[in-house]
Amino acid sequence: MNQKAIGVFDSGLGGLTAVRELCRRLPHEDIIFFGDTGRVPYGSRSREVIRKYAAQDMRFLQNNDVKMIIAACGTVSSAAADVGDALPLPFTGVVIPASRAAAEVSRSGRIGVIGTAATIASGAYRREISRINPDAQIFEQSCPLFVPLVEGGFVDRGDPVTRMVAERYLAPLREQKIDTLILGCTHYPIIAGIIRDIMGSAVTLIDTGAEAAREAERMLDRLGLKNDSAKPGRCSFYVSDRVQGFAALGSLFLGREIDGEVLHVDVDTL
Repeated sequence: MNQKAIGVFDSGLGGLTAVRELCRRLPHEDIIFFGDTGRVPYGSRSREVIRKYAAQDMRFLQNNDVKMIIAACGTVSSAAADVGDALPLPFTGVVIPASRAAAEVSRSGRIGVIGTAATIASGAYRREISRINPDAQIFEQSCPLFVPLVEGGFVDRGDPVTRMVAERYLAPLREQKIDTLILGCTHYPIIAGIIRDIMGSAVTLIDTGAEAAREAERMLDRLGLKNDSAKPGRCSFYVSDRVQGFAALGSLFLGREIDGEVLHVDVDTL
């Protein structure tokens, strides 16, 4: 039994979708979440800058003595996939578990991927899916406006702005007759209703944050690091921008009210 917390980081608040699944699957684990809200989005940054930001994010979590780190950020997991290689503790991103899930559920092998510009440019999902299933056909689409729309709260299923943007982004994938779509950014599940309306019910949506949480559970089991205490786990929240308003928007991602104090982190000191 290891009572240290699980550390989760993201460029913004999307990683809370991974925290939501972690809380469901591992209710006795403490979780420390760091959202780099002062520098969101990462998707338009260079690989070098993404690596620098991710290293700072992970340093903060390590300073809090976590037992595992999850990069609940599609951009970091794809554009800087090796950032966790030198860590002295278990690490997972979202690309490998989400690619595995997509390859398993796709009936036709026609798989779509949507993500930030950096995620799509990296080709990480294409490489990983092709490694698992060399016969798969992968169709990718950059959706750079989704993150600011979600962070701005334009998430209602009937929102005309988000729906118009989504229809434009998703049209090429719909034409390719894919049967599985990877939501390659942890912000995207918040607008999954809109995406599902456009793609149709026959297309299976893969939630990358949820798949990362499942992978984390498997790793903790395998390494004997699960907290088997009967005590309910506790979530701590940190952000790099203002804390005001975090609880309201964060609860949308987390699926429940955020209780407790939200603390500010000065990334320049990391």
